[in-house]
Amino acid sequence: MSLLAAAVAATGIAMGLAALRLFAGPGRYDRALAVNCFGTLTMLLIALTGFVTGRPDFLDIALLYALVNFIGTIAILKFFRYRTLGDTGTLSPAAGEAPPVEVKDA
Repeated sequence: MSLLAAAVAATGIAMGLAALRLFAGPGRYDRALAVNCFGTLTMLLIALTGFVTGRPDFLDIALLYALVNFIGTIAILKFFRYRTLGDTGTLSPAAGEAPPVEVKDA
């Protein structure tokens, strides 16, 4: 078994564990973390596929996927905190930060 095959197998196992955490996570932040982890592992799998097939184009796709994964994670966490993705309008220029929002895990 080559080293690349072992890396692909380990990535697949880690993706399975992240999917398990996604469905069995006790709270919404655990699920958001699992989605982010799954996206990162997907990016790694795309990069490994590009390396195995000898196509460097896949590395560009993996970088783009990482950027979308990061922006999506920030959007999800912003939605959890403010309950909207638009302008919150709650920032006070004097204080410089938003009032805390109590979040109850479902």
